[in-house]
Amino acid sequence: MKELFDGMWRWMRSRVRNERGEGVISAAIAVLIMAFLGVGMWVAFSATFGHAEHNVDNKVSNCIGQTVQSPDC
Repeated sequence: MKELFDGMWRWMRSRVRNERGEGVISAAIAVLIMAFLGVGMWVAFSATFGHAEHNVDNKVSNCIGQTVQSPDC
């Protein structure tokens, strides 16, 4: 019986691919993708916030002391 089990084990090992390390590689790829997405989102947020900040500063500086009907407000 032991010989049959050993023979089956050797046959299975010869047919199955060695996939050691596949999970680590997949996790590393996922981390890199998330890092690039995070950088892209930060750049987009920073640009949007900078544009909004510029517009708000312009409105505040132009509208101080003017009426609501002024075209600058």
